[in-house]
Amino acid sequence: MKTRCFVNGSVWVGNAARSRAEAIAVEGDRILVVGSSTDVLDRAGPGSEVVDLGGRFLCPGFQDAHVHPVQGGLQTLACDLSGAHDRQSAVAHIAEYVAAHPDIEFVLGAGWLYPWFEGGNPSAADLDAVTAGKPAYLIGADGHSGWANTAALAIAGIDASTADPSDGRIERRSDGGPQGTLHEGAMELVERVAPDPTPVQLRAGLLAGQQTLFAAGVTAWQDAWVSEATHEAYIALAGSGELKASVRGAVWWDRERGLEQLDEIIELSLQTAGRYVPKTVKLMLDGVCENYTAALLADYTDATGAPTGNRGLDFIDPGELPGIVTAIDAAGLQCHFHALGDRAVRQALDAVAAARTANGWNELRPHLAHLQVVHPDDVVRFRPLGASANIQPLWACPEPALMDLTLPYLQEEQQAHHYPFASLENSGAVMAMGSDWPVSSPDVMAQAAVAVNRSVEPGGERFLPDQRLGLGTVLAAFTAGSAYVNHLDHETGTLAPGFRADIVILDQDPFSLAWCGDVAVDMTVVGGETVYQRSS
Repeated sequence: MKTRCFVNGSVWVGNAARSRAEAIAVEGDRILVVGSSTDVLDRAGPGSEVVDLGGRFLCPGFQDAHVHPVQGGLQTLACDLSGAHDRQSAVAHIAEYVAAHPDIEFVLGAGWLYPWFEGGNPSAADLDAVTAGKPAYLIGADGHSGWANTAALAIAGIDASTADPSDGRIERRSDGGPQGTLHEGAMELVERVAPDPTPVQLRAGLLAGQQTLFAAGVTAWQDAWVSEATHEAYIALAGSGELKASVRGAVWWDRERGLEQLDEIIELSLQTAGRYVPKTVKLMLDGVCENYTAALLADYTDATGAPTGNRGLDFIDPGELPGIVTAIDAAGLQCHFHALGDRAVRQALDAVAAARTANGWNELRPHLAHLQVVHPDDVVRFRPLGASANIQPLWACPEPALMDLTLPYLQEEQQAHHYPFASLENSGAVMAMGSDWPVSSPDVMAQAAVAVNRSVEPGGERFLPDQRLGLGTVLAAFTAGSAYVNHLDHETGTLAPGFRADIVILDQDPFSLAWCGDVAVDMTVVGGETVYQRSS
């Protein structure tokens, strides 16, 4: 069995002591020894392959606890607006895409941002000008709003007489007609008439997503939105051996249905393959602050600061949620909550408490993702309930979506309770981290820089700086913490003999830098196999 030795480096072991070593030996898909270069070479024996790290930093492979690799991969294969930077460049990119794909009958894409458009809402007119009469629909980067042109709205039958769904909103012109932006549940009005990706496209999207995550040093993840179609894609690639990462699949809970769907989800959960384990259920409780659908304990305000009477949306009936979570928990499945506003966070914790009371303590490890606004009374509940805090650190900085489209429309209490990372850590909550890619970048070190600095750039303005985290805490959350949430902590997340050889090599030691956002991934190894290597 082939042995590889990585020597002369700065090895961050990732254990409770935050130990350092100098080298590591890998035999097959497992870690053989961690120690000094001399110890590792002696243990590995002659004939081993030796990789001289030259002082570079090696640590456990990163794990993304909340990501959408299939959607991210599909976006790169469609009209991808992630490279645009404002309204004009987005429209120009769409025009180029349409011209380059004359045979496409329905233009699909994603990646636009709210700050590019007045009020955060792109118009059908802008799309009409560049889509040559073809229906077009592009999902916002956060996945919570869609942008449709006139042709797509017409095919969907959306006009001035169309009522808003209970879980969404149609932006309207002054005459009541659809303006072109659809929020939350209103997106389904167009999505149900748009073409679904084929199995071939889903597999291509998943492979593209996997490679993007490997390039970021991510060796395992929790897919936060697994439909039946994406489940089949995972099963197919796991069967063929092309899925190399370890994946915990969070099967989507259809909020339009009730407990009758649980038997179907249980059946899917039994269909594990290779390193793919779909034993989690994704429960989306609310929306996002930018379109005023995150569920808050207090009213959103208008531009003058006056309460509006709108406190966001509950996507799952709060009266039914405890029973749903208790039933999922009793079935032996993990709950993964989208809980962004403080009311949604409280409802999720209340539901976990109900499950604990009904079913007793277990090791299913429920976790709450996003946690943008968290009331202090709820911060301290995570640890006693055994609920992990799954945070997306790249958002906790003074960027336009927060400063221009969110904070001005929240009351002071909600503004002060934003992304309370340090408070969660100090309360003893288990912390995991995820990128939510393609909503935001999968670059782990860019995320770490924001979590440590609460700023967009070195020396930049800081957002609630008292909530900064130490780099050791951040790396632990991206390794052992996310491995815990992903039920992989028995063999990944730290570097120890017998653990799987999932490792990442960085070009420099991030602990030696005031700003670690520019640290690059040089190599990613999964199960002893090099799956990414940066060209020199």
